[in-house]
Amino acid sequence: MSEIARVEPGTATGEVAELYGQVKKSVGVVPNMVQYMGNSPAVVKAWMGLSGALNGGVLPAAVRERLALSSAEYNRCTYCLSAHTFLAKNVAKLDELEIEHARGAASSDPHTDAILKLSDAIGRGRGSVADEDVEEARKAGVTDAEIAEIIANLALNVLTNYFNRFNDTPVEYPETVTPR
Repeated sequence: MSEIARVEPGTATGEVAELYGQVKKSVGVVPNMVQYMGNSPAVVKAWMGLSGALNGGVLPAAVRERLALSSAEYNRCTYCLSAHTFLAKNVAKLDELEIEHARGAASSDPHTDAILKLSDAIGRGRGSVADEDVEEARKAGVTDAEIAEIIANLALNVLTNYFNRFNDTPVEYPETVTPR
């Protein structure tokens, strides 16, 4: 059961309607998550702003999708697992094995694996990590810019994971994936 009201695109007015128009133009639809975020234009803008900024960062979409999958798995967010499994397959063009690896904070690519492992350590450590975790990432070539974006992607993913867990947002994606 949803905890907060849904603001349907057909009934949205003012700033929320404008934001929905921007979201629809950007992603083709107004996802269920955004329809619940629509209760606060500030939340929609925060999600759009951070997502948009990170889309222009150094981490490619395929890596960002893996980070989202890893976070959703750790935070047990069915909505985000389903959404990012769909995006990983259809937008980032990741294969089933790589999607499965990402759910466990791993990748067959050593550089991406190091990024996922560092993100996982940061998330599990609530921002604190052992020096060895950072050293391992650096040995794999992870840069300061990538580390900054790992942290920002983690913040974005925690926002959506917690929002959707709290709200029990209905999944509209073709495949619902259950956290392990």
